[in-house]
Amino acid sequence: MQIGVPREIKDHEYRVAMLPVGVDLLTTAGHRVLIERGAGAGSGYLDAQYEQAGATIVDSADDVWAEADLIVKVKEPIGPEWQRLRDGQTVFTYFHFAASRELTDACLQAGINAVAYETLTDAEGRLPLLTPMSEVAGRMSVQEGAKYLEKPMEGRGILLGGVTGVEPGNVLILGAGVVGTNAARMAAGLGANVVIMDIDLDRLRHIDAVMPPNVHTAYSDPHAVAEYAAAADLIIGAVLIPGGRTPVLVPRTMLTTIKNGAVIVDVGVDQGGCVESIKPTTHAEPIYVEEGVVHYGVTNMPGAVGRTSTQALCHATQPYVLRLARDGIDALVKEDEAFRSALNMRAGEVTNEAVAGAHGLGD
Repeated sequence: MQIGVPREIKDHEYRVAMLPVGVDLLTTAGHRVLIERGAGAGSGYLDAQYEQAGATIVDSADDVWAEADLIVKVKEPIGPEWQRLRDGQTVFTYFHFAASRELTDACLQAGINAVAYETLTDAEGRLPLLTPMSEVAGRMSVQEGAKYLEKPMEGRGILLGGVTGVEPGNVLILGAGVVGTNAARMAAGLGANVVIMDIDLDRLRHIDAVMPPNVHTAYSDPHAVAEYAAAADLIIGAVLIPGGRTPVLVPRTMLTTIKNGAVIVDVGVDQGGCVESIKPTTHAEPIYVEEGVVHYGVTNMPGAVGRTSTQALCHATQPYVLRLARDGIDALVKEDEAFRSALNMRAGEVTNEAVAGAHGLGD
């Protein structure tokens, strides 16, 4: 099979979808791997390293897309890439279709097989290709939130950990999954007062058992969210509905009760976000202020730490890429539940219920 790895063109996206070792494994198995020139530079991987591993370096993105049967990416195809999509081509990447009808329509019209990292589910019900980037994003959410709480960044001027004689900042985390758990660990490590909310009581019991004493749990209901949001200096949205639109937990009307200069970081913004007032931003312009509240809505947070993120992502995706190259998507969806869950679109039809529901495309 011909596998293509184009250079990511989303704003300030420094990740690459394959490590040199992945190229080595694929070419050793008899496949041809096309790497767009410079694709790995943002993560510190040079064209020469890919060539030594057996890749063919291609100058033009058009040629990568035109020749490859399987495209392996990091982020969803964006505007200039839509015209490169081909009927019957398999694209393996993060798609997050529920957040974009325009992207959904473009991929449907092209007739691709869309295999989404974020909905691939293993036998234990886990999301193995979403987890590594959720770990990165959860940790970064506190790092970025702490930065934008600084007064020059339009925040309240709060040091999350406080100092002797001064109370630490208050962090509210909505969602106790992978993102929320990693955010809680980071915030706790800085010394903040942390409240993490969820509707899964068993998950909250687990959090209580493993987290340090400055992390507290609370059941998530509208009244409790409003109460804790009003006291928070930093609010982190960490809610996920696999493949679907994130439910809104913080309505726009709640902004008037949140402290002036407080910061909201919504990690789920690429699936709509749990904060109604959040909108996608970029690393170039990461924040905006609404009702005095700083909003951070960067859709590719892990892209800023490309070296770490690329390694974490590729370690998880590599076995699945090898199987896709060996067997093809048609055979895999027949025999493997993980690939059935990952297949969001096939030959011009949506195959994922959550995506169909988000856009009213069901029967």
